[in-house]
Amino acid sequence: MAHAQTALVSPEKYYVPHHSPWPIFGSFSLFTGVAGASLWLNDVAAGPWIFGLGVLLLLTMFAGWFGAVISESEGRLYNDAVDRSFRMGMMWFIFSEVMFFAAFFGALFYARQFSVPWLGGEGVKLMTQVLRGDGFEASWPTNGPGDVGGDFDIIPAFGLPAINTAILLSSGVTITIAHHAIKAGNRAMLNTFLGLTILLGYLFVFLQATEYVEAYQHYNLKLTSGIYGSTFFMLTGFHGLHVTIGAIMLTVIWLRCLKGHFTPTHHFAFEGVAWYWHFVDVVWLGLFVFVYWL
Repeated sequence: MAHAQTALVSPEKYYVPHHSPWPIFGSFSLFTGVAGASLWLNDVAAGPWIFGLGVLLLLTMFAGWFGAVISESEGRLYNDAVDRSFRMGMMWFIFSEVMFFAAFFGALFYARQFSVPWLGGEGVKLMTQVLRGDGFEASWPTNGPGDVGGDFDIIPAFGLPAINTAILLSSGVTITIAHHAIKAGNRAMLNTFLGLTILLGYLFVFLQATEYVEAYQHYNLKLTSGIYGSTFFMLTGFHGLHVTIGAIMLTVIWLRCLKGHFTPTHHFAFEGVAWYWHFVDVVWLGLFVFVYWL
């Protein structure tokens, strides 16, 4: 951990922490977790315990490293050069997330526009007769060649998905209001609307979990329901994970706001999380249109 100082860093110098244990601690934590997962998959009795230890060490690393960064930030050890590097890092991180979801949207597009029509084409009927099985229809949604996923129903777009869309769009509004409040120095409005954003985020996750229960119990829609089930749960599941992570990040920022952290000109941690939240909003709009609606 860096030695705490209260003096401002010279504008022409870039602050670099010294003697921090967290990088090597994080590496050891990841190694422990991966080793435990490998042993668990190979039915080694100690595997789950080692994996759990790795997760616990990783959470300890997060708490310690983030705490060190917060202390350095509040100690004004970061100048404009560090702030710019943080912004660039967050931009590249969000770009990597865009590419991550682009891969799954690409898989959905390929399945709908190429794979399914190809299986239904006249020129490949003999070649794919065994794979397709009798009664295969080249239409979307499909449970795969040969009805491998069994019969299922799709979740209506204008039910829980539409409600969740309204919730996420509302959360985008509340966090924008909170952003303007922090720049205006209005702490009461900041804390109120940031808290509302967090509540809307957790409500979204709860309703998505409810939707999954409905999908399994009443629609027979599962991860094994052919290519539609695979793309549906991969896209919505990973998005739900990102919303959960974003809500946790917002919670940490809210607790910092309650402690009096940030100023109208010194609040990149808030901005970075706000950018991330707007990103998950946009991804959900794509999901609602291309997964649920069309």
